[in-house]
Amino acid sequence: MKSKAKFDEEELEILQAWEAGALRPVSDMAAQGQAHRAAAQATFKKDQRLNIRISSRDLKNLQARALEEGIPYQTFAASVLHKFVSGHLERQR
Repeated sequence: MKSKAKFDEEELEILQAWEAGALRPVSDMAAQGQAHRAAAQATFKKDQRLNIRISSRDLKNLQARALEEGIPYQTFAASVLHKFVSGHLERQR
């Protein structure tokens, strides 16, 4: 188990609930598991294409960031877009 210092706020909340005995199993774990697997598969299904024009400077920066992350730049771009539209990446103001 990782140190409590390395947990984010949500993970700490879950850990505290577990340690307090406040978590209970769902009534139909098999059906719940299947529903969650289906949702995960639908989330990562790539069934549409997006073509955009961006500046060469932005493309080079995108490729550099993807290289830092160790993933292909198109995968990185798709991940950034997904995080933004799902509310997990906030705008800087």
